[in-house]
Amino acid sequence: MPFEELEAEFEAQHPGVDVQREAAGSAQSVRKITELGKKADVLASADYALIPSLMVPEYADWYAAFARNQMILAYTSESKYGDEINTDNWYEILRRPDVRYGFSNPNDDPAGYRSQMVTQLAESYYNDDMIYDDLMLANTGMTLTTEENGTALIHVPASEEISPNTSKIMLRSMEVELSSALETGEIDYLYIYRSVAEQHGFEYVELPPAIDLSSIEYADNYSKVQVEMVNGEVVTGSPIVYGVTIPTNAENPELATEFVALLLGETGQQIFIENGQPPIVPAIAEGKDSMPEELQALVV
Repeated sequence: MPFEELEAEFEAQHPGVDVQREAAGSAQSVRKITELGKKADVLASADYALIPSLMVPEYADWYAAFARNQMILAYTSESKYGDEINTDNWYEILRRPDVRYGFSNPNDDPAGYRSQMVTQLAESYYNDDMIYDDLMLANTGMTLTTEENGTALIHVPASEEISPNTSKIMLRSMEVELSSALETGEIDYLYIYRSVAEQHGFEYVELPPAIDLSSIEYADNYSKVQVEMVNGEVVTGSPIVYGVTIPTNAENPELATEFVALLLGETGQQIFIENGQPPIVPAIAEGKDSMPEELQALVV
């Protein structure tokens, strides 16, 4: 995992410093700071847009976009129909009654709402307007409305009301639990990031760039789907870009600056390349003038 490797590297460079990593869904991590009053020296989010929408200006005054990813469908050699599945038929395989698939809770984790977006976007790409209905609506408490402009708006109920049909779907807050379920054969397929599949050694189906949320070229297409979480927050489909900031309540801002410099520099870039997440070089900053001076040289 890239942040594990960054932690080891940083601690090697800073004897006596213990980096305390706390992994959670990105939205959950942000809320720990903004709603629960937790202090953090560095906040990294798998959806950079959560930082400007939920943290700026009160909890952060800058952020940097530093890496990209894409949604894929992971599987193993034990997965049912793994020898058949491909970019053209994956949704047909998931429809089969004996196939189980998993995704994280959209209320807690961007990978969860992105799994919804990808499935909805598949309808127009494959010219099959029942893909989302069959895979998601028929098996969960989620609902869908279409806006006047044609945008699909997916409504996620309270987590206890998502009530997945457990013979088809496994829902968990965190991707880690789902990865172990895929490894043990409890599920056949998992909607997840390509980087996670590569880190775990999973096989995976690449989805078309028009729907996999990987490409800035298709940003207009991705924006045709939105997800409304139970707290009322609406997220619009967009390319998967990771963001980092030093929250305004950081207790160790100098060390935080050094950690972010490691992340944005050549060492961090190499770690992300090795983990299947192409870095954005140089990182793209918003609020650059508010960044610590030593970080400004690493961004545009």
